[in-house]
Amino acid sequence: MTAFALPPGSEATEPPEHRGLSRDGVRLMAVRPGSTTAARFRDLPDLLEPGDLLVVNTSATLAARLEARRADGRVVPLHVSTALDDGSWVVEVRRPGNDGPETGLEPGTELGLPGGVRLRLRTGFPDPARPSRLWRAHVTPAVALVPYLAEHGQPVRYGYLRAPVRLAEAQNVYATEPGSAENASAGRPFTDRLLVRLLARGVPVVPLVLHAGVSSPELHEPPAPERYRVPEVTARLVNATRAAGRRVVAVGTTATRALETVTGDDGVTRPGEGWTDLVLGPDHPARAVTGLVTGLHAPEASHLLLLHAVAGTELVDTAYRAATAGGWLWHEYGDSMLFLP
Repeated sequence: MTAFALPPGSEATEPPEHRGLSRDGVRLMAVRPGSTTAARFRDLPDLLEPGDLLVVNTSATLAARLEARRADGRVVPLHVSTALDDGSWVVEVRRPGNDGPETGLEPGTELGLPGGVRLRLRTGFPDPARPSRLWRAHVTPAVALVPYLAEHGQPVRYGYLRAPVRLAEAQNVYATEPGSAENASAGRPFTDRLLVRLLARGVPVVPLVLHAGVSSPELHEPPAPERYRVPEVTARLVNATRAAGRRVVAVGTTATRALETVTGDDGVTRPGEGWTDLVLGPDHPARAVTGLVTGLHAPEASHLLLLHAVAGTELVDTAYRAATAGGWLWHEYGDSMLFLP
């Protein structure tokens, strides 16, 4: 995995609009073999070629942070990662200072949530026998997750943010289907105007859905199973693009995970939906994705393995050396990279 130290002052502590920039005004590093170019995100159409294909994740962000009251009266943040098919929730109980997940919890622990809802921790998730940061929890009374969070929740946030953000600031402009605990943030710098310019350039933009769970950046764990859907039109255009010798550029690790889940050993991408536990890395390189738009990930983050699977170790190392030396900004409101192996 790429080794580097996060330079002091390199964490984006607020959305770029709070820093006097537009969404598409953040920096964009275009990384190709033998070439690293610094641009702005609004320059993306000029860095792609007609016939390239952009694949975006249209999952919309939920207000997935709740205030939970423990039996001893302490109020702690609770992050809701997803709702399972049986109606139970997958949650992470945070420490009071929001500096990491609470450890030492036991099955049967109860928490009080807004609106008179009670939550009881049951088993670990995804492995019931090994509770870690995520728990499968029973909710009483049963409530529909999306409207409940819309009424009582706030956007998930971590300690590097200086203040809460509004849900609208955590949404991508093309987000249509609520379901992600955290913003699929590689797509945040897109604007309506930029999407039109991409289409005018001859770069189609096609959708899929992957509902991202909570990442809990302190522990650097691989992503848990997540719900996805890749429609027929997207699979068809991915195959046609590759057959024509053009590039399939995924916007973010979530879009990559979904596409690679439905791409077989034969290199054919097929429509599909369900839950994916795929983790890309050296032992599972990318088969469908040949380019990647991504944010900057923290040292030891599991997402870096996916970058290596798409772009290769040399390009990723080159990019992160340039970013640490050049004052680039990390996290969901920071700068971006475009890998074109």
